[in-house]
Parts: sequence; structure tokens; C-alpha cells
Amino acid sequence: MALHEKRCVPCEGGVPPLTADEQSPLLAELNNDWNVVSDHHLERTWGFDDFAAAIEFVNSAGAVCEEQFHHADFDFGWGRAKVTIWTHKIDGLTESDFVLAAKLDQI
Repeated sequence: MALHEKRCVPCEGGVPPLTADEQSPLLAELNNDWNVVSDHHLERTWGFDDFAAAIEFVNSAGAVCEEQFHHADFDFGWGRAKVTIWTHKIDGLTESDFVLAAKLDQI
């Protein structure tokens, strides 16, 4: 099953974050614009023609986060939106972080 077809699974803690070796095949399933930063979080920046398009994307992405009960951090302004994703409960990456990223790629 493709990542974007999966659902985010709530993390209860007590599990280790994914290692770089475990992250690699998941990252390969995402749009090439995603980066794993310090083996800790996923990051991607989108470019838009204006502020209205950027906020429309953020609102759509926020709706996906709410639906999945997994929330990204957003930094946006005129012509750009940056998304950062990680699982706060374990202070690192889980498969659900990659699932959420894949769903945002579908917007």
C-alpha cells in the first residue's frame, strides 16, 4: 500500500524513533522536495504565486492534519509555505510522519 493510502497511527511513546536506515525507503516514496533534517524531522517548502495561494495550501494541509490527528508545523508567508513534521511524543520520526508527508504531497 502506498504511503498516502495509509492512515497515521497515534504514537503512545515508548518506541524508538526510526533510524536513518529505516527512514531511507520511506523518504524514497515521497516527493523529492522533502528532506530529513538531522535524522529528526521532515521538512519541505512549497512556492506559490501569492499569499492567497500559500494560505489556501496551509488551510488544506491543516485539514489533512486534523483528519489524521497528526499535526505538522507551518511557517508561511507571501509566496511560500514550509512544513515541518516529526512525532513530538518520541522527539523523532515514525512511519506516520512519512504518511502525513505523502498525504500533503497529494494536495
